[in-house]
Amino acid sequence: MKKIIYTLILSLFVAQGFAQDPLLQRNNETLDEIATKITRTYDDKLSLEGEQFMLFQKKVEEFLIREEKIHNNYSGKQKLDLINELRKAETMEMRNVLTQIQFDVYKRIKPEIQPLAVVKTEKN
Repeated sequence: MKKIIYTLILSLFVAQGFAQDPLLQRNNETLDEIATKITRTYDDKLSLEGEQFMLFQKKVEEFLIREEKIHNNYSGKQKLDLINELRKAETMEMRNVLTQIQFDVYKRIKPEIQPLAVVKTEKN
């Protein structure tokens, strides 16, 4: 009996050790829904084919999760700068999902579909 309990406890610790990054891997339905809506909007202009839709949607969701972390941990100009860098990285990663023609259209329409937030600052 002791051996079984010891094995179960050890299994729990091992499982925790192999867990993936919860921020990047969590199943957040809200962000999933937002990513799907964004992808559908792009799909109207890009005509995503076959597996492209799913790959595009997962990539959008991945970057929404990262952006949410920035929104929660930063403010002001630093927040805007980090989001801008993140958006550039997202654009570059979409090269692996889209054809060259689709990518050219994507770069042109992205500011309309996913605009950056503008941070208001007080002038003294």
